[in-house]
Amino acid sequence: MYYSRPVLTAPQKLVVQTSFVLTECPKNTIKNDSMNQKKLYIDTVGCQMNVNDSERIVTMLQPLGYTQTTRRHEAALILFNTCTVRAGAEECLLQNIANLKNLKRKKPGTLIGVAGCVAQQMGAELLQKFPWVDLVFGTHNLHLVPEMVKDAEAGRRRAETDFLDSSERLDLFPPIEGRKRVSAFVTVMQGCDNFCSYCIVPYVRGREISRRFAEILQEVQDLADQGLREVVLLGQNVNSYGLKGEGQPSFAELVRAVSAVSGIDRVRFVTSHPKDMSDDLIACFADLAKLCGSLHLPAQAGNNRILKAMNRGYSREHYLETISKLRQSRPEIKLTGDMIVGFPGETEAEFEETLSLMEEVRYFDLFSFVYSPRPGTKAAELSDDLAKEVKLARLDRLQKLQAVHSRIHNEAYVGSTQQVLVEGLAKRHGQVSGRCDSGRIVNLAGSPALIGKLVDVKILEGYANSLLGELL
Repeated sequence: MYYSRPVLTAPQKLVVQTSFVLTECPKNTIKNDSMNQKKLYIDTVGCQMNVNDSERIVTMLQPLGYTQTTRRHEAALILFNTCTVRAGAEECLLQNIANLKNLKRKKPGTLIGVAGCVAQQMGAELLQKFPWVDLVFGTHNLHLVPEMVKDAEAGRRRAETDFLDSSERLDLFPPIEGRKRVSAFVTVMQGCDNFCSYCIVPYVRGREISRRFAEILQEVQDLADQGLREVVLLGQNVNSYGLKGEGQPSFAELVRAVSAVSGIDRVRFVTSHPKDMSDDLIACFADLAKLCGSLHLPAQAGNNRILKAMNRGYSREHYLETISKLRQSRPEIKLTGDMIVGFPGETEAEFEETLSLMEEVRYFDLFSFVYSPRPGTKAAELSDDLAKEVKLARLDRLQKLQAVHSRIHNEAYVGSTQQVLVEGLAKRHGQVSGRCDSGRIVNLAGSPALIGKLVDVKILEGYANSLLGELL
């Protein structure tokens, strides 16, 4: 039984759909000699969905004369694409915005905008709290960015956070142009219907919607025609693709179809929910050579009582059975995951079960966090009397255990030959960097001519988060 969407009071303002707010202020005068001199700086935090959204924003603002820069001080438009999954990310954003007050006073023509999940959560409140912010747009309003920027340039401040219905959203997947990478995200679904008790995502990303099958395949083919070698199928829960529509292809069918596209050498997908990991999808790892042997499958906890309180929809036993099936299908598969430490009411014995789950799974990598209560979620109503020091101590134990597992995985690569898709220049001069099948970064000596190529590499050393190899 899944939690229904809570009714939120006015102070929470999480999922309330608000009409746009339009206020007049002195006209911004962006001092550029030509349109081509307008610079766009985007600070992106959070999940891969935010990364993909930022890429779309860059494309949509190009006709207005904006080109992307990595130097904030030279930007005519500063955008924060935000995450609100954890309180710390939200607090960091608000501080960053506060710090721009002086910049706005010194350079009043600079435009400042907020996008993403915090924008969806706070909406027009951001305009009220920070008078130097010019535009705010939520997760369903990306298509409005060009006209909102035009309004901001004319001195009109605006916030847009209305959720769109499914039919409208399906037509709002603008292409990303001018990709310079050899790998690209392809959105297959958006939103989430799971309502995990601790998670704010359904309230800021909206309900699940699956993109049209034929449009996804066409985008993948277009990317292949542009020379991209790898696609990453993207969604809050890709495993639920097609499940909410009668007669729609399943995600497993989509993965098989994408793998059949000529010119694409590698296929990945993220993120998966364990409860929707079907046997058909697991079989893809055995059947499809192009499907990379890596999978992000968040457990979040190793104890059944905690998993139930989280409303995860599966048990520890079900999760481990899924892991076993995956390893039967692809014995060398590398598994990554998420863990939350210090969920309300978590006992020492329950935390120990999380550690024991880690020992059984032996994750390749693990993203771990101290529980962060989010307003409006079911877990925020629970009593949370566990001391911060205890939570941090548990997180430290968990991360030290994972460091051991990651090191063992990386050292096992030494002496092996791996096929690496070279993606760009490495930080060290004279080296290029790419990823092997598992997704692990591999650095090797080589020229830029290798970028975009699949090459055989002998692994020489394994470090904490990367490998060193030599070209064969």
